[in-house]
Amino acid sequence: MEFDFRGGLDGLDLQLLAALEANGRASFSRLGAVLGVSDQTVARRYRRLRAEAGLRVVAVRDAERLGQDQWMLRLRCVPDSAAVIAEALARRPDTQWIGLASGGTEIVCMSRPRHPGDHDDLLLGKLPRTPSVVEIRAQQLLHRFYGGPSGWLRKAGALDAEQTAALAPPHDPAATAGRARIEPEDEPLLAVLERDGRAGHPELQRATGRSESAVRRRLDALLASGAVYIDVEYHSECLGHPLAAVLWITTAPAALHSVGEALAAHDEIAFASATAGPSHIVVTAVVPDTAGLYAYLRGPLGQLEGVQHVESTPFMRRVKQLTYQRPGR
Repeated sequence: MEFDFRGGLDGLDLQLLAALEANGRASFSRLGAVLGVSDQTVARRYRRLRAEAGLRVVAVRDAERLGQDQWMLRLRCVPDSAAVIAEALARRPDTQWIGLASGGTEIVCMSRPRHPGDHDDLLLGKLPRTPSVVEIRAQQLLHRFYGGPSGWLRKAGALDAEQTAALAPPHDPAATAGRARIEPEDEPLLAVLERDGRAGHPELQRATGRSESAVRRRLDALLASGAVYIDVEYHSECLGHPLAAVLWITTAPAALHSVGEALAAHDEIAFASATAGPSHIVVTAVVPDTAGLYAYLRGPLGQLEGVQHVESTPFMRRVKQLTYQRPGR
């Protein structure tokens, strides 16, 4: 995968983004040792990426590991209303990856209800009562082929195998056995990490009232179980890939899994999941431009055996990735 760096970014910035994707809580000194630069250089690059590339490192609850439902929503709206509705959705803590599409008359959104009633409140309560929403299509996500803890930048090959292994957090196979859990007493801890995934143990101690050693053990357990992972968001346009599109793919039933696995290996794919609904797979593709999207549709995707139909929904504007920043702030 080739990048056209924008805004003064370079190969070291790409390596740092990839390293943070591999271990978002690694110290600057550890990141510097792996990348072959000083910790001061890492700190300086990190601050610049935050200021100029929208870098955020945050904790994310893994709905799939927690056994929670996830939905892809498509909302068709009357003209001039979609942006307002998208901003309202973006303020909700149970939404991610919100984009405006179809000439600004459609919203695409991922919903991750944290509690059983949240989904009913959104789909059966608030949205149907919104006069500007003229159609709601909701598809439940069934099986993740790519995304979540598997970040898009690892496909860039910015880090070699040795660097990736040096950054990898400790792995305990026993911790990932069975369904992961988040306990009520974990909420203060996660509230901090969902704002800043690199928050230090003293800050987490103050927020939770626990000892620093207890905080460290519980955070390590949450990360090891997969209930929570540390993710990064950034402006992909700074890497020369400003266009994102959601693709709704219909497959032959017997080809569902093989197509999903093949899609997961494509450089363009940042997220892929099997769905229940009119289409069988939904993916997010990130490309340099419309020509790149066309090349992907007619090339790697179009040549996959078992693909029967594809509907493309390019984003005009991304409203929210993992976190929401109010316009103008």
